Amino acid sequence: MGVWSPGFTMAQTAVEGIVFDKHTKQRISQVYVYNTANDEGGYNNTRGEFSIQASPGDILIAAAKGYHPDTLMVKDKKIVLFNMERSTIWLDEVSVIARRSPEERLEENKREYSTAYSRGDAGSIFSVGPTGAGLSIDALYKLISREGKNSRRLQEIIEQDYRETVIDYRFTPELVSSITGLKGETLADFMRQYRPSYYFVLSANDYNLAFYIRSSLVQYRQNPAARRLPPLPETEK
Repeated sequence: MGVWSPGFTMAQTAVEGIVFDKHTKQRISQVYVYNTANDEGGYNNTRGEFSIQASPGDILIAAAKGYHPDTLMVKDKKIVLFNMERSTIWLDEVSVIARRSPEERLEENKREYSTAYSRGDAGSIFSVGPTGAGLSIDALYKLISREGKNSRRLQEIIEQDYRETVIDYRFTPELVSSITGLKGETLADFMRQYRPSYYFVLSANDYNLAFYIRSSLVQYRQNPAARRLPPLPETEK
């Protein structure tokens, strides 16, 4: 596994880990893992693996689009495992439970990661003082500091999660199944391949969304695997 930029604390060593989907047990890629103790962070690789400088007692945060952010404390072991839970829970009958509005989800994430938001907010670069407008030193520091960069990465993931939640709120299994007649894994496969964009969902009314689903169903029946992504490579755990 590749190692990220190391911290310079003597007690810190490289801690390796893997990120899994809590329910499917599949590895997840494109997860941002962040050490709150030394402000180091980075994305894991396509095999779900990462390596980060950390010491026992450090708190690691894992954040990924479509998943609830997760935290764990580093123990004496050199390997850590994240088991992340999807923000939308799929049951066997393809129904969704505990659905919250996108705004509720965004506010929850902002409260939980208020530190990341406050550290990553560069504010206005320009300040007004006794001598007139000038450059804000604090804002410039936050723009170029590791702390600001890492915090803004976490913010970006939270904002991406909000956009995905907006899509989930309208592009639901119940709606798609009622229009297409699809069920089970076929329904899930169709929804993964023909998931609409955030901006389309914002602008589309109910008729536009239903028309899109019906049109996509025609394409899906012609070639069920046209937009299917290849699975992540499997390795021994």
